[in-house]
Amino acid sequence: MKKVIAFALVAAAVVAGSAAAAVGASAPAAQKPLKGTIIADGSSTVGPYTTAAAEGFQKRHKGVRVTVGISGTGGGFERFCKGETDLQNASRPMRNSEAVACRDNGVKWLAFTVANDGLTVVVNRSNTWAQCLTTAELKLIWDSGSKVSNWKDVRPGFPDVPLKLYGPGTDSGTFDYFTEAVNGRAKRSRSDYLATEDDNIIVQGVSGERGGLGYFGFSYYEENKDKLRAVSVDGGRGCVTPSLKTVQLNQYRPLSRPLFIYAKLPSFRRPEVAAFVGYVFNNEKAIARRADFIPLTDRQLKKARYQYKQALKRAFG
Repeated sequence: MKKVIAFALVAAAVVAGSAAAAVGASAPAAQKPLKGTIIADGSSTVGPYTTAAAEGFQKRHKGVRVTVGISGTGGGFERFCKGETDLQNASRPMRNSEAVACRDNGVKWLAFTVANDGLTVVVNRSNTWAQCLTTAELKLIWDSGSKVSNWKDVRPGFPDVPLKLYGPGTDSGTFDYFTEAVNGRAKRSRSDYLATEDDNIIVQGVSGERGGLGYFGFSYYEENKDKLRAVSVDGGRGCVTPSLKTVQLNQYRPLSRPLFIYAKLPSFRRPEVAAFVGYVFNNEKAIARRADFIPLTDRQLKKARYQYKQALKRAFG
């Protein structure tokens, strides 16, 4: 009976969010208002997306409070697999070791793809020489043991300007993805750079150094493109700049990636949590637009909504 009541609450909330067609749910319109607190943590890349979703959701459901922490994908999974959070923002899929930790702690979970991203390599706006870098040049700069400290050592013809590096910390999913895509193995990287889980510090560092170079999610570049310049990347098929089109068409290789929200199954069985995830998929393009993210393709969104429907059946069926 409790599951039936909970499902009805979720369905009513989804209908209120103009999403009945998306999830195929129906319920009596008159239900108790949703209430409760939802705790999310994890990726600094996905955090702004979840925050934008939370702001819209809380306007419709004033009895629900959504808190969004930023501890990095790795740090977030540590908390999530201890059962400390309801939602885990992730810029990479869960690792096998993290799945084992969740299993050992009795934490069951659901995974949802919520947006796309193009890891963006950025330089100072006064940098006029590095219009495009090859993945080989990025590896030369970022690989473990690299001693490259001047732009002239990256490519003949580049000026004699000290190279100052800024990037995500080792708990970051962005760090994991970039190092695997560029250096060939996740977490293989030089360590003598300014590492931080706060992407705003990367913005400040690169924008304040003529020879600065860094990388982070596309949304942070979009928010700060008046301070930074995006570098095109040549992954073997010519120089490609990250954009909504090049990422969705998978032309921006190898730095295009999906972004995820994981939900703890017991939390998802709470009406406010399931309704929040439903709100995400029923407003996905609007949330992405508001937070400067690259939305799911129509095909991805159709699949995500189907997976959400299946998750509802698993949780409330």
